[in-house]
Amino acid sequence: MEYIAIEGGRRLSGKVCVNVSKNAALPILAATLLTGEESKLEGIPPLLDVFTMYDVLRQLGAEVREEGKVVRIWRSDPTRFEASHDLVRRMRASFLVMGPLLARHGRARISLPGGCAIGSRPIDLHLKGLVAMGAVISVEHGYVEAKAARLRGAEIHLDVPSVGATENLMMAATLAEGTTYIYNAAREPEVVDLAGFLNAMGAVVRGAGTDVVRISGVEELKGASYRIIPDRIEAGTYLLAGAITGGEVVVENAVSHHLEAFLAKLREAGVEVEVSGDSIRAAASGRPRAVDVTTLPYPGFPTDLQPPFMAFLTLSEGTSLVTENIFEDRFRQVDELKRMGARIRLQGKVAMVEGVDHLTGAPVTATDLRAGAALVLAGLAARGTTEVRAVHHLDRGYVRLEETLAGLGAQIERRREPADAKVPQLEPVP
Repeated sequence: MEYIAIEGGRRLSGKVCVNVSKNAALPILAATLLTGEESKLEGIPPLLDVFTMYDVLRQLGAEVREEGKVVRIWRSDPTRFEASHDLVRRMRASFLVMGPLLARHGRARISLPGGCAIGSRPIDLHLKGLVAMGAVISVEHGYVEAKAARLRGAEIHLDVPSVGATENLMMAATLAEGTTYIYNAAREPEVVDLAGFLNAMGAVVRGAGTDVVRISGVEELKGASYRIIPDRIEAGTYLLAGAITGGEVVVENAVSHHLEAFLAKLREAGVEVEVSGDSIRAAASGRPRAVDVTTLPYPGFPTDLQPPFMAFLTLSEGTSLVTENIFEDRFRQVDELKRMGARIRLQGKVAMVEGVDHLTGAPVTATDLRAGAALVLAGLAARGTTEVRAVHHLDRGYVRLEETLAGLGAQIERRREPADAKVPQLEPVP
């Protein structure tokens, strides 16, 4: 069992180059199933979620070859249509293979998805959209089975702007007969990037980035070479690492307009933010000002940055209100932050964060990917030693997080528990 040990209180400074977006890479990897030709994707980061998607693709008959910074993918065996529970339970984004398989081969059998326990995130919107396009769906024994001779264009109205449903239906519609309209579509940059890859394959996707996406079906798609957008959540995390320690961090290979709501809140909290080309600089001194944060679909404040931003607000002057509108269980970092001295009260989807003048190091446990990032950030600023356990969650979305932070001046390292070590069972903090 590995954990991350942090000696807090060091001011971070320096530069970080942001990796390719994990949340954009996963649907694009799934989209390679829409063709039998080879696709080449540049710069995909070595993350646990990415490796899981590679395994899903291989199970579905694809060849995945990593050659330096390029990943080559092609489907050599088009007779496999089932993604097993063992793989899909690890990461709910695996369900994104449903649309491509159904569109190209007329059938798919996918296990009901798992992933981070931050909310129910039902797949109903995916299935309703596929049914509207002519698919016959059955759910039995923990699997979703879908069949269609050929999908047909349809008008699909999403109840909420779900990113996953928008992506799955967009991919399915590329090979459907006729034109599909997705209303109340998600507008996230990752959706726009998927549309860019699909169009590079020969699809006709228009309106991505707005709330109405139009897809004109084509007979077939070809392989494509593509470079995926930078990871906006990783960029935000490292900017916060500098801010929470009173330091100065520059993230490079970032797209600032993907982070406008987040950067506005940083400025409101008193952080100096400067944008120059593909670089973003954040510098801070003293305690931040309290600010209120409300997560919303893009272009609002991103839910994935809510837990790290909450860690930052625990040291603010004043009281902040953090409202979580996307996932009903995304305050799982709260009890662990309270172990470190944070003052946070929860009432439904609102967290009241009363700033303190310092945090103290403590043993804490990551419950999901972004909660883990929040605990690491808190540990960077805390007095004393913080040990963050269950770091496999961090490996799902950050490439060697501890090494990057050490390069900015943090005293941080990954350690391994002795084989006979007993991890203490901690009681919840009231």
